[in-house]
Amino acid sequence: MVAVIALLPSAIAAASPATQAADVLLSQGKPVATSTVESSTYAGAKAVDGSATTRWASVEGADPQWLRIDLGQSAAIHRVLLNWEAAYAKKYRIEVSDDGANFTAATSIDNGDGKTDDLTVNAHGRYVRFVGVTRATSYGYSFWEMQVFGSTDSSGDTQAPTTPAGLTAGTATATSAALTWSAATDNVGVAGYDILRNGTAVATSTTTSYTDTGLTPDTSYTYAVRARDAAGNTSPASAPITVKTAAGNGTGFVLAAAGDIAERCTASSSSCVHPKTAKLVENMNPAAVITMGDNQYDDAHLSDFKSYYDTTWGKFKSKTHPIPGNHETYDDTPYKGYDDYFGAIAKPQGQRYYSWEMGNWHFIALDSNDFATHDFGPSEQLAWLKQDLAANTKGCVAAYYHHPRWSSGDHGDNPDSTELWNIMTANKVDLVLNGHDHDYERFFPQNADGKADANGPVEIVGGSGGANLYDLSPAHPTTAKLLKTYGVLKLSMTDTSFQSQLIGVDGKVLDSSPTYACHQ
Repeated sequence: MVAVIALLPSAIAAASPATQAADVLLSQGKPVATSTVESSTYAGAKAVDGSATTRWASVEGADPQWLRIDLGQSAAIHRVLLNWEAAYAKKYRIEVSDDGANFTAATSIDNGDGKTDDLTVNAHGRYVRFVGVTRATSYGYSFWEMQVFGSTDSSGDTQAPTTPAGLTAGTATATSAALTWSAATDNVGVAGYDILRNGTAVATSTTTSYTDTGLTPDTSYTYAVRARDAAGNTSPASAPITVKTAAGNGTGFVLAAAGDIAERCTASSSSCVHPKTAKLVENMNPAAVITMGDNQYDDAHLSDFKSYYDTTWGKFKSKTHPIPGNHETYDDTPYKGYDDYFGAIAKPQGQRYYSWEMGNWHFIALDSNDFATHDFGPSEQLAWLKQDLAANTKGCVAAYYHHPRWSSGDHGDNPDSTELWNIMTANKVDLVLNGHDHDYERFFPQNADGKADANGPVEIVGGSGGANLYDLSPAHPTTAKLLKTYGVLKLSMTDTSFQSQLIGVDGKVLDSSPTYACHQ
């Protein structure tokens, strides 16, 4: 063994020759997540592809960094082999987990020398994570391969789900294709579906629908789906279909959106969520970021913004279009921390309500505290809103404000937002984004009375950015999806349509809407 291993007595023991003889390579080709990558050339999957000429590399000059492998099912782990590139770790840990969130150290290396490390461990779990603590060079961390050896649980699930059937495509836009299929079955339960585009897996969905975005106009794509269970067993791929995108100029763009974001915690705490949702935004690389209020908890002082929000979501500040929630009023002087932190972007037009445009979209940012808390209730905002809508020349309209008119969350429906909602329906607004309830809820289009109506806006409550989640109430008849979960909205916009996805903190698609055509 090249490196000296600091053994943890409770978790580590030398494996017997008989145990080692039964061990197999568990990690090759399995899903990988990473804290960072230096570039797409050095993606995490390169560390488990079985090639000694491709590698993972983290960003340069930053500690700590990690790479996590999902073995697909629980296993006894006896050996981990790291084949280092020149950018090696002086100090690092190997950790294991049953759920991918709560990890236990299996071994620690305190004086790595950059040679191949062949580590003997005695651990058990589904997820294995390398955590680089101290770099040995000025670069990042990089290895050609990380191999995990052991044996899967003999009592584990070995039966694959059935093959999904009925794969069909809805109307394709110039840059997106909406897919639906029939649910597969499994002896234990289907955990999700892999979406294959031209034979390569491009996404995972927990539902029986997915919209593939970022496509090239006037181009044919072949799609198939396969089912996956919690043990990592996969079905054969479905019968393929071909989808051709519409002709167009391909000027679509992606936005990231969430509300109720930064609790007073940092990435040093594994239970702190806003660093994880910020990572989702970073991976989306959106054209702009929308926040739906309660950006900082609890009292939104400037010191809190600087200590918490700024360390994660603050990296997108230059392209953020924020609005305040009720917690932004919980300062010694209401809104002072919010105003001081965001500066000019808090009031780009002199007020905390404003509008902005991108492509063929007109976006309206409102301060719903004016309506939901009567202490702040001037009528000027309503007059401005009506004038702004009347002056709009764009074909698609979205509005966002903190307090939702309709909600199946803890706060429930908000009658104080009735007048706002009525203005939205009367002016054929396409999309309304809210926060306040710490959950995720997507509605079908609704009219002023909250009844299903294709001519009404789609309302999405996205209060899932990081604040502690709330309990759910029974769903509305018009609720399309209701989840008690964390995540970030990925909004794919074209000149004539929009489509939304909820991306969970594990990077998986938890909900995918149809592609909606704009009303105007």
